[in-house]
Amino acid sequence: MTNRYEAAGEIRAIMDTQQVTDSFRKREFALEIEDGRYPQTVKFQLVQDKTDLLDDFEIGQQVRVQFNLRGREYTRKSDGATDYWTNLECWQIEKAEGAGDEADQSKSSADEPAAGLFGTESDDIPF
Repeated sequence: MTNRYEAAGEIRAIMDTQQVTDSFRKREFALEIEDGRYPQTVKFQLVQDKTDLLDDFEIGQQVRVQFNLRGREYTRKSDGATDYWTNLECWQIEKAEGAGDEADQSKSSADEPAAGLFGTESDDIPF
């Protein structure tokens, strides 16, 4: 099983680098990923020397990211309950190929109604 994943989307936010401890730093960013009718905004993190990778990117850019799925079980100090955390740890980010072309294509396809099983999606029939 591989732990390498890829996602593409538009950068929605870029946070400042945080020096968490003397030996650990991280930087987070949010990516809006198209997922049919409801886009998903997902937060990724870069750690250590990878935090500098975001310096050449801006909000609104179309990018492709390579990331690993990270998670851990931990015990909360407040009540002793077991909890879990998950991080999407980005290790590569690059401009999406044809980013300008994608905007033109999505604009023209948005003008045409999408045909579904019982007509267009604009019918808004709940069944």
